Amino acid sequence: MPDTKINIAVFIGGTSPEREVSKSSGQAIYKAINELGYNFTLIDPAYGTDQPDKEEKFFSKDDHINIKNENILKTVNSNLLDNIDLVFLALHGKWGEDGIIQSLLELRGIRYTGSGVFSSTISMDKAFSKIIFQENNVNSAESFTITDQFIPDEVINKISEEFGFPCVVKPNDQGSTVGLTIVKKEDEVQSAIKSALQFSDIALVEKYIAGREMTVAILEDEALPVLEIIPKSGFYDYKSKYTSGMSEYIVPADIPKDVFNNLQEQALIAFKSLRCKVYGRVDFRLSEDNIPYCLEVNTLPGMTATSLVPKMANAVGISFNELIDRIIRNSLNGKK
Repeated sequence: MPDTKINIAVFIGGTSPEREVSKSSGQAIYKAINELGYNFTLIDPAYGTDQPDKEEKFFSKDDHINIKNENILKTVNSNLLDNIDLVFLALHGKWGEDGIIQSLLELRGIRYTGSGVFSSTISMDKAFSKIIFQENNVNSAESFTITDQFIPDEVINKISEEFGFPCVVKPNDQGSTVGLTIVKKEDEVQSAIKSALQFSDIALVEKYIAGREMTVAILEDEALPVLEIIPKSGFYDYKSKYTSGMSEYIVPADIPKDVFNNLQEQALIAFKSLRCKVYGRVDFRLSEDNIPYCLEVNTLPGMTATSLVPKMANAVGISFNELIDRIIRNSLNGKK
């Protein structure tokens, strides 16, 4: 049974482009924590000390609020976190998954769910993650990075020389396919880079891996069953991720046993190589010849009605509420 003396603050919303996704995750987590019987409070760091006066306002569409990153600092420094034992981070994207909020909470001496500062920072940076993956024999697609000083013709030449078209252009430190484009021909390169650079100072240009979408959840240093994602649109974009019925999910994935085991092994190595803790999700492209290519490690994966970690947990008999309870307990007991 949950310890009713534990006080939990659920951080929801935030200031990243994934704010609305965070609200959906936060609503599901809030419901589970409420049913589990913990003492809890909802906090949206985008509001600072001026928090909504009703719970439903945390989940509703924004009404032209003035979202400022500085409000995150005000939130953590305020008396809102007095007597809080654990912050359950339902945040996604920049300022939530990238080590910033984790650093502030550590300075305040408050525990939080998921991975620590270093792991959160490196996992959010796709280019740096790839360097660590390479050192640990985790396969990932060829890539290079560019900044806003790019020269289109030089980028096109480099793509042609290194891996050709189609290729993928995406922000180096965002999630949920925000700012991502599959570039099929040369005249699409410039607009794709500009789209990515709207969300990051660095764009990642990556070889496109033809194949299937696979993902593996990690819970308490164990790999859960592999899940295959089959988007009805053919591309697992933002709409396919967060719109019910837009994608089909198969768990356990219908793939050969050796491929299944290899994906789990690669996921666990990737997770541990970035020193991640408690739980996470490792995303892959599985090539047409069944070679896995690691895309990224998500340290605060989605917890919405269509999210993947709960589906993989359910496949081994772990209910959503039990999953949330285990995350809480392990985050309280573990070291970052």
